[in-house]
Amino acid sequence: MEHKSNTDCSADLIAVRDTLDVINGKWKIQIIITMSKGNKRFGEIERSIPKITSKVLSKELKDLEAHQLIKRTVYDSVPVSVEYTLLPYSMTLKKVIDSLRDWGIQHRKLIIGDKSGK
Repeated sequence: MEHKSNTDCSADLIAVRDTLDVINGKWKIQIIITMSKGNKRFGEIERSIPKITSKVLSKELKDLEAHQLIKRTVYDSVPVSVEYTLLPYSMTLKKVIDSLRDWGIQHRKLIIGDKSGK
């Protein structure tokens, strides 16, 4: 990394903090990933992410909706059904998610070794 002035550093820190404020925690990225694989209903999303609780999933979905990454649609059916879809803006996170995945694979290999044979 190149040396930056304090002003440049502050701008970088603010930008990264803003990003982390949106995707913080261990659940939001996982929710986005599972939704990108076609899981759209609350129960589908919940079942696809081990150990997430209904309460936490509900909160995280509301946060993602507030940040305009997903859309919640309520269908007037009996019983009422709700579907969540990724908005085009969520695709701006694709490079971030891909980089996190790649780094995680690399880090796991470093820490525990490559036991998969890949």
